[in-house]
Amino acid sequence: MNHRAEASDATRIVVKVGSSSLTQRGRIDLERLRLLVDAIAARRVEGTEVVLVSSGAIAAGLAPMGLRSRPRDLATQQAAASVGQGLLMARYSDAFAAHGLRVGQVLLTVDDVTRRSHYRNAFRTFARLLELGVVPIVNENDTVATTEIRFGDNDRLAALTSHLVHADLLLLLSDVDGLYDGDPRKPGTSMVTEIRGAADLEPLALGKSGASGVGTGGMQTKVEAAGIATEAGIPVILTSAARVGEALRGEAVGTLFHPTGKRRKTRLLWLAHATSGQGILRLDDGAVRALTQRRASLLPAGISAVEGTFSAGDPVDLVSPSGVTIARGLVNYDASELPELLGRSTRDLARELGAAYEREVVHRDDLVLL
Repeated sequence: MNHRAEASDATRIVVKVGSSSLTQRGRIDLERLRLLVDAIAARRVEGTEVVLVSSGAIAAGLAPMGLRSRPRDLATQQAAASVGQGLLMARYSDAFAAHGLRVGQVLLTVDDVTRRSHYRNAFRTFARLLELGVVPIVNENDTVATTEIRFGDNDRLAALTSHLVHADLLLLLSDVDGLYDGDPRKPGTSMVTEIRGAADLEPLALGKSGASGVGTGGMQTKVEAAGIATEAGIPVILTSAARVGEALRGEAVGTLFHPTGKRRKTRLLWLAHATSGQGILRLDDGAVRALTQRRASLLPAGISAVEGTFSAGDPVDLVSPSGVTIARGLVNYDASELPELLGRSTRDLARELGAAYEREVVHRDDLVLL
């Protein structure tokens, strides 16, 4: 089997494992968990730093709470996570201890990777844990996160974490052993071993959700997460949890996503890939050119219409006259404030309404082109 330098040469790796790879019938599958831990421990002994992003808290809490399937309402999900997170960490602690390794729990919210002060604190925590030889085990803080501020799934969380910790590689573990050009359960499909850009993904049919009923993601979310990481210059390997040992040894298993960009601000990665616009700002041609060619801020003069209900600080989509979404940004006004400002210069607004209105609708540092 061919050698993969992206894995064997990496000195800091983020490994993400999903609920369906760790649990069965609402309980933690110890054999699966030990297989994962054994592979990580073997790589850790070689001197590689490993951060584990692990789903499974909600799934692990189902059986103890007498639930047969993942609850739909957020409050019950949070209750299950509260019960399951302790069980999951206890199993990880025991399994890693067998290899002489300690683990540390890190529960993250969106703020921790998007707000500068939180981001710096999170980075320092990870750096110190790794310096002390601890294996950080990351999950979203499901017990307090609300629908509006969730990462959406742990695939995105893993991609943002890999950027936060300056990882050399992101390893996404799935129920299938790679990315296929169709449904892998059907004959005639084959694995795609390498993805070098968006053009390689266009012919592929990607599943929308997981089949196990205990997770939130599917192949689509894993590909999106790979896009977040590779745009930040981090290679990604997608394979099955059963082949984690081979992947960490540098064997050419699964699908390798090659980097397509360079490191960028984490908050912009989040804005582009882990949010949805809460409203729409329709731009004129001049504003489109200013944003795309000069990377300028968006001013009221360049907006022709406002749609939706949003508050200052929310993400909004910026749409060209032809209806194409060209960017997403964090807006500095409530939706109710904007209609009377459209088409007017900030200088005129400041003179008539006060200095508070001499500000951009979306600052260039809070804007990402799509």
